[in-house]
Amino acid sequence: MMIPTPDDIRAAAVRIAPHVRRTPVMEARLPGIDRVLHFKFEHVQITGTFKLRGAFNTLLSGPVPAAGIVAASGGNHGAAAAYAAVSLGHPAHIFVPEYAGPAKIGLIRATGAALTVVEGTYAEAVEAATEYRDRTGAMEIHAYDAPGTVAGQGTVYSEWDDQGLEADTVLVAVGGGGLIAGALAWWQGRRKVVAVEPELSPTLHAALATGPDTDVQVGGIAANALGARRIGRIAHDLAVAQGIGSILLPDDAIAEAQRLLWTGLRQYVEPAGATALAALTSGAYVPAPDERVAVLLCGANPAEGPPL
Repeated sequence: MMIPTPDDIRAAAVRIAPHVRRTPVMEARLPGIDRVLHFKFEHVQITGTFKLRGAFNTLLSGPVPAAGIVAASGGNHGAAAAYAAVSLGHPAHIFVPEYAGPAKIGLIRATGAALTVVEGTYAEAVEAATEYRDRTGAMEIHAYDAPGTVAGQGTVYSEWDDQGLEADTVLVAVGGGGLIAGALAWWQGRRKVVAVEPELSPTLHAALATGPDTDVQVGGIAANALGARRIGRIAHDLAVAQGIGSILLPDDAIAEAQRLLWTGLRQYVEPAGATALAALTSGAYVPAPDERVAVLLCGANPAEGPPL
């Protein structure tokens, strides 16, 4: 599968600029962390995640059939694909598993797209979306393993560089791998990229150990955002080529980072959005004394509201 280049990402940034937010950055200290951290608040993107970038890039890169688009999603990608398609005047049909939860299901419904909630997991949603695609001729927007999607997600990092990012290391949460693939494709080793995954959804970790076709069991508090069964091939190939590894975290570490972002920065993100920070707050990743560390906050569609 074609791996996007920095030029592809630059072109995507121009293409999607009228349709997405330029999300803010912040430098801040948090309790228990001995350094200033560089944050990018991609969780304040329209629909609450970076996923909108890949969806718009795909839709704006070529013709869309009369049948419109179809997407399978744990929730966030579906909301992004639906929003992008409807805003550009295309029909959209989104398939999600039951565990997407009422908040994300409601977000998709609010776009006006057609929605089917399927029994089972994300894998069953993919099967249903594939059947719909084959039957109707709709255009599939893949959640993470397509060049257009990865190039769109890569614009997070080209934008961050334009905003003056000063960091040696960037921590990125991994589910299917579109977000970290965008980072690896953009920086090409110019910054250290650290993959952070839940122990209960370890797609990249498993693939690096036993091969790219390895399936994992999906579970845990971040499953409806990071719960792909298998890592994308683009992400896997980039990770192998650049020699990166993966840090695994338990659910309680992710929940604690989520709490700290609320109490320390008044940023309430979903568990997936706090996963990258949890590598630091749990001590699983220990930076060198002078290492400048950046953290991407990637999702803001939690099942419940912020604690009071």
